[in-house]
Amino acid sequence: MVAIIEPQVDLFSEQNITLDNIQATSDFVNSSEQRQIAFAEKTEQALKGSKNYLALGAALAIMGKYAQATEMLEKAPDSKEKYLELAHCLRKTEQYDNALDALDKAAKNGADVLQVNCAKASVYRVTKDFEQAAKALKACENYQKANALYHYTLGRCQQAQGDYEEAIANYTTAVEIDPEFAKAMFHLAFVLDIRGDEVAAMDYYKQLAKSPFAYVSGILNLAVLYEDMGEYGKAINCVERVLKSHPNNQRAILFKKDISSSQTMFYDEEVEKSKSQQNRILETPISDFELSVRSRNCLKKMNINTLGDLLRITEAELLAYKNFGETSLSEIKKMLESKNLHLGMCADGKTNLIFSQESTDAELNVDPEILNKPLSELDMSVRARRCLEQLNMRTIGELASKTEDELLGVKNFGATSLTEMRQILESVGLSLRKLD
Repeated sequence: MVAIIEPQVDLFSEQNITLDNIQATSDFVNSSEQRQIAFAEKTEQALKGSKNYLALGAALAIMGKYAQATEMLEKAPDSKEKYLELAHCLRKTEQYDNALDALDKAAKNGADVLQVNCAKASVYRVTKDFEQAAKALKACENYQKANALYHYTLGRCQQAQGDYEEAIANYTTAVEIDPEFAKAMFHLAFVLDIRGDEVAAMDYYKQLAKSPFAYVSGILNLAVLYEDMGEYGKAINCVERVLKSHPNNQRAILFKKDISSSQTMFYDEEVEKSKSQQNRILETPISDFELSVRSRNCLKKMNINTLGDLLRITEAELLAYKNFGETSLSEIKKMLESKNLHLGMCADGKTNLIFSQESTDAELNVDPEILNKPLSELDMSVRARRCLEQLNMRTIGELASKTEDELLGVKNFGATSLTEMRQILESVGLSLRKLD
């Protein structure tokens, strides 16, 4: 492993702070949890007496405290560094108009035209105003084939729009111009990975892993690829490398457990797929079927809540219940027959069903625009994305219709990916389907 190189300057003692100083400090601090803790303590001490507001703001931004960083930076003397850093913090706190204003002020204070326009394009990318992003980058077209930042920023905009081939081309150019541009190399590897070019993706992830400031997400994605290839030892080595410097990284902790499980798991994909579909059928709520109020109420009183409950009971048991008559029995039998099912077929515990039905998922009381949002537009790990593709899921609504057990039944879908799916759904006010 390449040794971590200390930054050449101390932000709190440096009078003329540059963006390069800030980036070098950020790389060093975030290379391990131990350094993050030490830097946080140093920053807390500086906050008690230092008036170097640019340094304080930059330090807080490095720690991810963007709102507090904004307060400090606004007190700093005007400079291009102040406004470029302020724009970054405002973008992170979703104050997009203010971020654009800060970039205009950065330009007035001597900031490079390329830096300003690339930063503006990043703001427009986040707000999905791709037309304005294109205009900002068009002003920098003379940097084609000459500047890595230009091609990286253009690639990010193309990736956000699903134009992966063009994004790959621009990330490749960025890396050729600047082989140490870690962000460009990571996104190049990531897009190659989701496009199915695993060999090329692994090559770039390996290069990232060799850099002085190892890219944690890149190393963990490399571990995923190793696991998919059955090279569990190499996958574990990648995860342990992350845990050595970031012992509390939750994704790495969960992933290590997943890899260990994969080494001992016997898995028959066809059998598991069949079981998953069968379980989903049996767990369908009775409320999803068109039945009369009388029949529905009788079933509810008998504590028959799912299709599986209904298939485990016989005609005689239904008719023995008070107020349950031939009319309700006929209605239920007709509903089941339409799906090639019959009462009592699971009474002996066997559940090998031949089932024909239209979707019985209850409609979610959510904005259709959210439900129909493509999963491809969301940021998620390569591993989770592949598992969702195995389930042939394309939208948020389809994901929300799944239970935890259905997801965990997919090969290589472990606790890490499940946590990621929960977070994605929670961000739009949804959750995975729960069984009654």
